[in-house]
Amino acid sequence: MGLIYLDSCLLVYAVEDDPVFGSATRERLSRAAAQGSRLAISPLVRLECLVGPMKSGDRALRLRYERAMSLLHLLDMPAAVYDGAAELRALHGLRTPDALHLACAQHHGCVALWTQDDRLHRVSHGLAVGF
Repeated sequence: MGLIYLDSCLLVYAVEDDPVFGSATRERLSRAAAQGSRLAISPLVRLECLVGPMKSGDRALRLRYERAMSLLHLLDMPAAVYDGAAELRALHGLRTPDALHLACAQHHGCVALWTQDDRLHRVSHGLAVGF
């Protein structure tokens, strides 16, 4: 299936066992990996997911995130990703983090960006898919 970029919300659902999306998210991630997809995140996803546990001092939650992220492919974010994000912001008015997520997925040739963000769905030309 290829390389799939995971937006931060998916890790939050899976790791924090969201009552609505937690189980379904873990099942879909497991199914994608079993089918040969490579699941990927960026350093921005790491940042967004670790802020909460660091702020609250929840060491156990931080360790759960770190364990989950260690199973995923970490994509780099070179200058070209930031240039692409700037263009996405200029053309579509995306917020900086959203533009960076989309630009990173595009830069690395991901086959999909899994997200719940409707703004990304509208501007990604089919790359961002609902979860």
